[in-house]
Amino acid sequence: MSESKLAGQFFDAAIGLLERVRDEESGRINEAGTVIAEAVAAGNKLFAFGAGHSSLPAQDVVYRAGGLALMNFLAVPGTAGIDVMPATLGSALERVDGLAGAVLDSSPASDGDVLVIISLSGRNALPVEMAMNARAIGLKVIGVTSVAYATGTKSRHVSGTFLKDHCDIVLDSKIAVGDAELTHEGIEAPFAPASTVVTSAIMQAVMAAAAGELVARGVEPPLLRSGNVDGGHEWNGRVMQEYGDRIFFRH
Repeated sequence: MSESKLAGQFFDAAIGLLERVRDEESGRINEAGTVIAEAVAAGNKLFAFGAGHSSLPAQDVVYRAGGLALMNFLAVPGTAGIDVMPATLGSALERVDGLAGAVLDSSPASDGDVLVIISLSGRNALPVEMAMNARAIGLKVIGVTSVAYATGTKSRHVSGTFLKDHCDIVLDSKIAVGDAELTHEGIEAPFAPASTVVTSAIMQAVMAAAAGELVARGVEPPLLRSGNVDGGHEWNGRVMQEYGDRIFFRH
């Protein structure tokens, strides 16, 4: 079997995007880590939200070996992946006005907490209203999005604004409009999306920055260990007991 040039081209494209994000977003990533560390040290809560495939990087930092135990997934029913039938329903729900407010009102999120909102396009009603409503009740909002969509597409929210317009910190994933890195003769549509790779890396970079900031403040980061290493379950049990009032995925 011959080596696929397309596979190598995708790796090159993804690596190029990761290097660009590292070089251009490092200051804001460190700022986001500081905001999260401040919330942990102050006794506040942490949440991450994303709809559709943007839920994957959010889920990647929740109940994760090597991750902050305090990061909770803010779930919106029907939007957290492709587990609904038909799968297109999830996309439709992202455009429903009022859904974000209902979710926040019934969640444990409150003044002083931090919410990371992930939306590649940032143009749909759900992430826009999630950010607007979160800030209205006193949450710090970190948005992870592709800023290019704000000039390359039109907002689907009545305000005409994008997620980036309602965040305390915006982390730009640098993903091009359409989220497809490759084209090839004989293939009609562009293909090979890299947003999940890049956005997941951004999220883990923020968590790393937060851990470093906590140590600098004299606070041991409440990290989880793998349950597949000796002593991992015991370690995690102690962390969850100490921080149980701010961990919601364990109930």
